[in-house]
Parts: sequence; structure tokens; C-alpha cells
Amino acid sequence: MVLSTAELADLQDRLFQLRCAAEDVFTAASDGADPDELRKLAAEMVETAKSLERLR
Repeated sequence: MVLSTAELADLQDRLFQLRCAAEDVFTAASDGADPDELRKLAAEMVETAKSLERLR
């Protein structure tokens, strides 16, 4: 599979979103966030990761 320049840029954007979501979970856990907040952040990270499975 060969990605166009636009597809590659989109993939890079989504990878950045995933990294940011992971950092949010890490920061919240480090700051002692309650389990409900951590579940919410983790769910957002899972959705972001799932979107990476679908190359557009």
C-alpha cells in the first residue's frame, strides 16, 4: 500500500492525537485522577487507536 501525501499527513495527525491521548492518561494517573476519569480518558484513547486501524 502506498499512501498519498494527504493520506500520510492525515495518518501523522491521528498518530499525534493518539500520543496526546496517551499523555493525558499518564498525566491524569500521575496526578491521582479518580477511576472514572481514567476510564473516560482510556476510552477516548481506545477510540483514537481504533481510528488508526482504518486507513483512509
